[in-house]
Amino acid sequence: MTTTITPASHTVPPMSRTRSDDLAALPPAIRSEWIKMWSIRSNAVILAASVVIGVLLSWILATFVEIDPDTHKAFTIVPTFVFSSWLSTVLAVVTGTLLFTSEVQHGTLPGAITAQPARWVTVAAKAAVAAVFGLAMGVTGMLGGFAGTALGGLHTGDTSDLGPMIGWGLFLTTFAAVFGVGAGMLIRHSSAAVSVVLVWTLVLENLLRSILPANVSRFLPFSAANGLLSIHSLGDSPKTIAAGLTRPQDALLFGGYTIAVLAIGTALLYRRDAD
Repeated sequence: MTTTITPASHTVPPMSRTRSDDLAALPPAIRSEWIKMWSIRSNAVILAASVVIGVLLSWILATFVEIDPDTHKAFTIVPTFVFSSWLSTVLAVVTGTLLFTSEVQHGTLPGAITAQPARWVTVAAKAAVAAVFGLAMGVTGMLGGFAGTALGGLHTGDTSDLGPMIGWGLFLTTFAAVFGVGAGMLIRHSSAAVSVVLVWTLVLENLLRSILPANVSRFLPFSAANGLLSIHSLGDSPKTIAAGLTRPQDALLFGGYTIAVLAIGTALLYRRDAD
């Protein structure tokens, strides 16, 4: 009788990934996302555009408009320079959106997720890079705004609110870019995501502000953006202006929208196939 001896099988435990491993992977992920961002030429163009828009818009207001239609007073450098920050905010949202959707469009998302299975690390890295870029857009936009008002020959005006105005404006552009990352994870298609962002900010919110009660419309995301910049839109009425929130409240509101959109996008990223 022949006896066959089968070697004992050993079960090798699968490699486990700890939270410490994920945290250690975050700095390299941020560096990778930073390289990706600057490898896309459109981002450099958008950053340069924030300067050009700041200069042109402020110069046009100073040269051709001269009188603030809301206060009926002559424009001054403060707060005219901050007007362009609203457009910088919109561009920051678009940039943040493209930071994610470009991965889907070019088919690099599956590879990124395979290389980094902890998907929250990828999201955190994209959000961090987007925040820095949004901050840079805020700074360049305001510098352009200062330059435009100076070229237009405006007087300095009351500077008592200058520090808070700059701070809230930079807060807005920084969070706007992170908001865009979340929006990109929700919609995933570049053209569709950018279209939705632009239509919502430029058209739909203005319509809603003219239809909804003032105590409701003040909670819209870009109503909060207007409040942070202390500017008004075409859809605003005396009632909506009077019902406006304080800047800290607007900051909490816009920050809350940003966190919510990013959290929902992250949840969807975990549920969807990386295709």
